[in-house]
Amino acid sequence: MHPHAGAPLSRRRFLALSAAGAATGTAALNGCAMRVSGGVSGGGETVTLMVKPDDISPELVRQAQKDIGVKIVTVRYDITKLIGMMTNGAPPDLVRGVGATDAPYFAARDVMEDLDPYFAGSSILRVDDLDPVNDLWRFDGRTQGKGPRYGMAKDFSQDSMYWYNTALFDKAGVDHPPETEPVTFEEWLENAERLTRRKSGQTTVFGGSYNGVSTPNLLASLTAAAGGSLFSDDFSRVDFTTPEARKALNWYIEYGRARVGPSIIQPDPNTWDGPTFQANRMAMSNSGYWLGGLINADKKLAPLARLAPAPMFEGGQRISPCQAGTGLWMPKKAKNKDAAWRVFEWFFGEGPAKARASSGWGIPTLKSLRPLMPAQEDYQKRVLKVQNAELKHFSVIAYTPYATADSLYALFNQEAPAAMNGRMSVDALAGRLNSVMNEQLKRGKEQVG
Repeated sequence: MHPHAGAPLSRRRFLALSAAGAATGTAALNGCAMRVSGGVSGGGETVTLMVKPDDISPELVRQAQKDIGVKIVTVRYDITKLIGMMTNGAPPDLVRGVGATDAPYFAARDVMEDLDPYFAGSSILRVDDLDPVNDLWRFDGRTQGKGPRYGMAKDFSQDSMYWYNTALFDKAGVDHPPETEPVTFEEWLENAERLTRRKSGQTTVFGGSYNGVSTPNLLASLTAAAGGSLFSDDFSRVDFTTPEARKALNWYIEYGRARVGPSIIQPDPNTWDGPTFQANRMAMSNSGYWLGGLINADKKLAPLARLAPAPMFEGGQRISPCQAGTGLWMPKKAKNKDAAWRVFEWFFGEGPAKARASSGWGIPTLKSLRPLMPAQEDYQKRVLKVQNAELKHFSVIAYTPYATADSLYALFNQEAPAAMNGRMSVDALAGRLNSVMNEQLKRGKEQVG
């Protein structure tokens, strides 16, 4: 499954490795050897991070210089820029990634640094303190969740959980969901239909949003909740015609047809749930605990907002996965690995991690930081009770290493509107998705070898 060791990284080879996702904004890197850091303060080194603007603020960049003596230079995450840096022999030292989908894709191409020796030598990021969500960043050459660690999540949510607005529920005469027991997906959709409000043909209040972080990952999670797997045992194919995948796909298409929430045929003008939920124009949002960062800052909304467990299918399994786990990974050809690891320790285990934990923007990925999660107000204590009860239902839903989430997402968006608009049956859509996605997966498997 790995490229030939020591093979030169030409632009052509880089493009071949990353072709399955290049058009949609992802890429792979290639490698060399590692040195283990002792976790000491930096000595004036410079570390380059390829990240998105929201990943690390200018204030944190300045704080890193003060705290650990390392200068951080940020480069905006961009596929073209990444390829240029790699082919010019000057890769970033750390790169942002989404653990749930990026880790198997990059690790299968043998382009990520195995961080196990770094974790073993760290007194800051101890393996026994890592939340199980960090297993999203493990890959044993075949299956996600096992094997070496290639990165770490900065924070996380169990993204099938959903927030709901009690005022909108009360106004519509809909009972509040149970605090620690899941409703069924069927009940969730029925409630969303009752909560939706329209005027002059326009939706004024979305009854519920249930799109997940990425539609392919959401469908993999829904299929697992139905008791099956979207992918074949070797992750080289999808099959939407199995009873479990068909059930998941049918539910999501019904969600779109009902027009109770944002979808590819009814986009939210705000482009994401936060502003709409905050404006009391969305009764439910499956944004997970992470949305609490926005909710906690709104003193009018916070007492009205509640967090509920992930739904389950009748007769299915109760699971509550993370569909993101965004964090950082280290390319094998990074030039300054010791200093990069010191930044890694600081970002994931020291000041920045503590600040994130206390903000409510996600669950900390070190178990020792959980006491910092907001619990001052009664409504925060209620949310924390629900979230803590849900943690025992977390599981890693393994994702294919042969295609990026973005590339499969583009294919889904190409095919699904016809079904959501009633012009194609769900069975016909399942066949179309099998055809186009399996062609993509076949090419990816050929590239990996």
